[in-house]
Amino acid sequence: MRQLTGEILRALQARAARGAVGASSMRGAGSRGVVEAARPVLRGMDLRRFSTSNQRKFASELDRATDGLLRSFPETARYWGLARKGVNLFLRDCLYTVYLREVFGLAVAEPFFELPLDSFTGHALHAAAPERLPRWRTVRGLDKPISDEFQSVAADVARVRGIARVHLDAIWWGQRNDARASSVKFSTRN
Repeated sequence: MRQLTGEILRALQARAARGAVGASSMRGAGSRGVVEAARPVLRGMDLRRFSTSNQRKFASELDRATDGLLRSFPETARYWGLARKGVNLFLRDCLYTVYLREVFGLAVAEPFFELPLDSFTGHALHAAAPERLPRWRTVRGLDKPISDEFQSVAADVARVRGIARVHLDAIWWGQRNDARASSVKFSTRN
């Protein structure tokens, strides 16, 4: 792979931040100012901290990043679930950007990347394991213990499919029908 300048890498990271955190992903009542607060934090995040084959270290860094992003939000929009979703969307986009993945060694941690949780993924996971999960409510109502439950089911669904759980988002978003988004049935199996 061709050596990239720091300027290009910073631009790619800024692009990932813009793509991950926008009006669509952070929408809803109580989220005013979140996009403007989140993007600079994500642009400046040291991605090397996520280059680890140690699941506990990755989880610790993910929690630290979530807390940092949460603190940047306006007081009226400080929802743990919204911050975690923003971090997970950003990290997924960095993983999917070949240059960022390679330069910052993100591939080694791919099995630990979380599935970004939202209404689509939350409903799909609940459908996959209704006996293990509460009904999906909202991203804003999400806290770490409930998120961990959904991530555990995501890991199980992904293991059956032979993929990392982060990729379930791409599969399920690809299955949605915009005209009937609220009534989409998701396939949790191959």
